Parts: sequence; structure tokens; C-alpha cells
Amino acid sequence: IQDLDLQKIAGFWREVGVASSQNLALKTPKRLEALFLTLSGRELIVKAAYNSSGSCETEKIVSSEIDVSGTFIFPGHREIHVIDTDYEQYAILRLSLHWQGKDFHVLKYFTRSLEDEYGPGFWRFRELTADIGLYLVARHGRCAKLLKEELI
Repeated sequence: IQDLDLQKIAGFWREVGVASSQNLALKTPKRLEALFLTLSGRELIVKAAYNSSGSCETEKIVSSEIDVSGTFIFPGHREIHVIDTDYEQYAILRLSLHWQGKDFHVLKYFTRSLEDEYGPGFWRFRELTADIGLYLVARHGRCAKLLKEELI
């Protein structure tokens, strides 16, 4: 995405879909449910809500923006790239991770809504991930709801 508007990307995002060609990327004991993005100067602060065996956990990570095309670098060889967004309804992110000597890439689809998956954005996500075998749709999670209501 060119010229990402950082102010507009801030706020609540619920994970709806995940696609990866690597099985391991989908099989995590902690399942991400939602993100809350906050801007502080040139940094992006990400508060992530996970469901870990039924209980909600949060993690806060701070990135430094590396370019206006929407790529953020995080500690621990993690990178987030905003592939597509309309800011209002959906966002498609590519997460890259270097772990145990391997590079992992995961495409994730997020919406602003707790219930709705927002059709047009979801079809765009399916289009982008058509050739990536493994695929998962997230269940509605209470951790996402708690994060949106700023209770965790």
C-alpha cells in the first residue's frame, strides 16, 4: 500500500482469517484474536489479545516505522506489512517472522467489527491467498471483545 495513513489505521482490529503455506504458522497454542493499534510519534504500539487455552492474554509490542508503504519492524525478527486496507472496515496484513532458522509468512485478514467479516474485503483476502494452501477462519472470541471494550 502506498502512503499508508497511520492515523486512520489506528484502533481496534479483529482477526478473521489467516492463510499460510506453512502448517506450523497456523498451529500455535496462543491464538491471536485482535489487535489494538496506537500511534505515539513515529512508533506504532500494538496491543495484541490472545486466547491461550481459553484464557485471555495480552502482549504489547512497539515498532519503529521503517517506511510510508506500511512496513513495521518489531523486536524478535518480526515484521508487519499492510498489504491492503480501506481503514473503515478491513485490513490485510502480512506478518513475517524469523524463527528457528526459518522465515515464516502469514497473511491475516482483520475487520473493525466483532461480528461481521465484511464481504468485499474478505473476497479480496481470498483472492490474494488463493494459491496459499492452508487457511483458517477465526471463531468469535471473547478476548477480542474485551480488548475492544478496553477491559484487558
